[in-house]
Amino acid sequence: MAGGHGGFEPVKLDPAIERWSQMRENVFQHFKFTKRATRQVFTWGLLVPAAIATIAITFDNKYDWAGKQKGSSLLKGTPAKPVPQEE
Repeated sequence: MAGGHGGFEPVKLDPAIERWSQMRENVFQHFKFTKRATRQVFTWGLLVPAAIATIAITFDNKYDWAGKQKGSSLLKGTPAKPVPQEE
């Protein structure tokens, strides 16, 4: 189907893409921690998840969506919107 049979190659191979693919497959063999790589690991591996967790923890119990009426506050602990009394 997609593979070459009998000397026929249905897909033309690009040497640049093949080199890049080979490099990506073997990156673990040549990786070194440089200042730039260390900074990126620290930023994307520690600071960004810590910031997202801090925001999530801060807003976790701040709002209450259950049973709220139109016009009443979503903040937790606020009284429900008063229902007007008919006389």
